[in-house]
Amino acid sequence: MAFTVTAEELKNELEQGTNVVIIDVRFDLQEPEAGRRWYKEEHLPGAVYLDLNKDLSSKPVKHGGNHPLPDEGRFAKRLGDLGIDRETKVIIYDQENDMYASRCWWLLYYMGHEEMYILEGGFSRWKELGYETTEQVPHYPQKQYNASVRPELVATMEEVKEKIRNKRAILIDSRSKERYLGLEEPLYEKAGHIPGAKHYFWKDVFTEGGKWKDPSELEKHFQTLPKGEEIIVSCGSGVSACPNFIALKLAGYEKVKLYPGSFSDWISYEENEVATGEE
Repeated sequence: MAFTVTAEELKNELEQGTNVVIIDVRFDLQEPEAGRRWYKEEHLPGAVYLDLNKDLSSKPVKHGGNHPLPDEGRFAKRLGDLGIDRETKVIIYDQENDMYASRCWWLLYYMGHEEMYILEGGFSRWKELGYETTEQVPHYPQKQYNASVRPELVATMEEVKEKIRNKRAILIDSRSKERYLGLEEPLYEKAGHIPGAKHYFWKDVFTEGGKWKDPSELEKHFQTLPKGEEIIVSCGSGVSACPNFIALKLAGYEKVKLYPGSFSDWISYEENEVATGEE
């Protein structure tokens, strides 16, 4: 299964008039309105915009983490309003190769979509090649998005707790090493990680040049993880775990789940312990 498309390939598809919908998901956690502003200023021709907080997540409540999964019916309607149905080929781009495009890719996969790709290098690569951008907002004929949800891709807090305790799955923490160790925590009231989690920083699935590593490189990166084991990926709130999800799939791992609530959900339960330092 291919996960990415190059800027050159996308440009060629647009020139040939291929039926494709492009989704711009640029976002800034520190300045939530920045992505929409960037989109209004310029974006790829024909691109629509999806917002991490408003479209790719539901509003946080007491439990569920800082970026709970969106309501499936609402998200399906949003996709249909943008001219996307299950047969539509979708290309997703971020500013570069960042976590928001992976979150959108994962959500489409969760909804049962088959043809969705991340633009390698994102908006920056498109601009670097001198390709056209626009400020025009497209309007596509509304479609019906009939989701076929894959619930097996999701792990709940209770499932994570039980499987880690009984060594029935391997939990990955995708945040920076400093946050994993509990040396710093810029977002939450507790620092550290879920006991038993192994550390795999999400940015390590990219090369020094910022490109996705190829499958053989990713196999080497994850070589200590048995392919027959179930892998649950987590992070702070289920966003930066998504590049690890994709990278594991690229490396040939089949039993991969996302814990959408991740650390921010885990610490919302007072009884849950938090570990610091190396496991």
